[in-house]
Amino acid sequence: MGRKWANIKEKKAKLDANNSKVYAKFGIEIYVAAKQGDPDPATNQKLKFVIERAKTYNVPKHVIDRAIEKAKGSGDENFQELRYEGFGPNGSMIIVDALTSNVNRTASDVRAAYGKNGGNMGVSGSVSYLFDSTAVFVLANQDADDIMMGLLEADVDVREVTQDEDQVIVYGEPSDFHAIQVALNDMGINEFEVAEIDLLPQNEVTLTGDDLAKFEKLIDVLEDNDDVQRVYHNVDLGE
Repeated sequence: MGRKWANIKEKKAKLDANNSKVYAKFGIEIYVAAKQGDPDPATNQKLKFVIERAKTYNVPKHVIDRAIEKAKGSGDENFQELRYEGFGPNGSMIIVDALTSNVNRTASDVRAAYGKNGGNMGVSGSVSYLFDSTAVFVLANQDADDIMMGLLEADVDVREVTQDEDQVIVYGEPSDFHAIQVALNDMGINEFEVAEIDLLPQNEVTLTGDDLAKFEKLIDVLEDNDDVQRVYHNVDLGE
């Protein structure tokens, strides 16, 4: 899964470079998670997960707290969680997760992004079956053998543990996200470079030239949309 980690790393670096937009998107995601359930992360697993993700992107505490406080109020702002699937240039596949208060606007914007950049939006399920939902943890300054041993001793199953220079990448089942996190915490690891449930492609494609340029423009347009929370794809971006 080395190349898949390269894609995650590239995506993380890209988001880290655009703090204000990332903060705003996490604010909405935290608000929705808190609004849909208990606004206390101790009793709302979805909210707790979103907050943990937000921390890996250095989202300030005041942004998190403000979103939770907003959810406790009587605001009537309603968001829907939507997933769009489609095809980019030359065999590339793209999945878009959105949170929106205006479905028609978001659907139109996402469809236009695909159409104007060498792709087209497909129907629900058209590409998602070719991606695997995966819990991903990235740990700094760790040794893969030590991490694997610690997880085995904690009786936690994982798909794979790999080393990338001084970073360790742990891949597991989404349902084991919390168990993996607890086991790592028990090893004294409480901060993560990445703590995600990601969609990883079963197979990747390589794009070059005009196809690559169109694909990169398409991803940029999608990620720049305020309603779009996350974008997944199957393009090998290299090391």
